[in-house]
Amino acid sequence: MQNRKVRIAGTGKYLPKRRVTDSDMDAALGVPDGWVRKKTNVVERYFIEDETASQMGAKAAYAALDAAGLTFADIDCLVCTSGTMEQPIPCTAALIQEAMGQRQSGVPAFDINSTCLSFVAGLDVMSYMVAAGRYRHVLLVATEVASKGLNWRHKESAALFGDGAAAAVIGPSGPKDSSRILYAAMETYSAGAHLSEIRGGGSARHAAAYAADTADHYLFDMNGDALFRMASQKLPDFLNRLLAGAGCGLDRIKLVVPHQGSAMAMRLLARKLGIEEGKLMCITPNHGNTIAASIPMGLHEAIRGGMIERGDRVLLLGTSAGMTLGGVVLDY
Repeated sequence: MQNRKVRIAGTGKYLPKRRVTDSDMDAALGVPDGWVRKKTNVVERYFIEDETASQMGAKAAYAALDAAGLTFADIDCLVCTSGTMEQPIPCTAALIQEAMGQRQSGVPAFDINSTCLSFVAGLDVMSYMVAAGRYRHVLLVATEVASKGLNWRHKESAALFGDGAAAAVIGPSGPKDSSRILYAAMETYSAGAHLSEIRGGGSARHAAAYAADTADHYLFDMNGDALFRMASQKLPDFLNRLLAGAGCGLDRIKLVVPHQGSAMAMRLLARKLGIEEGKLMCITPNHGNTIAASIPMGLHEAIRGGMIERGDRVLLLGTSAGMTLGGVVLDY
């Protein structure tokens, strides 16, 4: 049952208070003026001040509910689709429910984590629950605090990231509604599992065993060149299989919303995949890489900016640590 009569009813977004320009990042990284913009094309991004991931998620969630014309009372399930967690236990979804002021609601809340593809995975999995009638309306929330885990010695990766949250409400399509999910796919190649990772904080390298001043294993570590090579080798065939499953070609796609890893990588991959420049939704310059929030943020901005309308065919596409490829073809 790949074809599901499920629609995205509303989306929302929240950016933290602190705006960080490329010049600010040049200074923080100790590089010449203009280095960050040249390397990443990120002109500005936002870092948290006193906000938490759950508070950001709550704000994005309420914005999505408003856009859908719903209230929290209409929600049957809350799923956090983030690549980073606010704390190991409880799940971030429970903390988002609390931050929304719904502590006694009883609405089930849990996390789905596939790092940068968490929203794509959550949309795929939970749309089946909606289609089966298990839940009517599901609130998907991706909220990310990348700034706390940046490795400032890895200048090119540290220069890419931003914080923020995005949310979407999904529900059943009406009988005359053209909105649906046509096809979704995910493939993991763990040969690349250690090309992008944070090694500490789990049972393998527990926090209690390491002094704070030697805690590089708690910071983000990425071999960007190797990841890009692997993605560029795997993505073309993956995309062909995804589109074949959806029964369409790129010519039928109105807009591609990719994971906003880096503007340069997106341009190179778009060229390799044959995606026209006008079809690629790019928010990297004024958001940075917001991990799993990047795809729903891009989708939200496309809807808000009138780049897609009801019935338009959209491709959500990306890669994540693991190394995983994932995508969803949907009629918005």
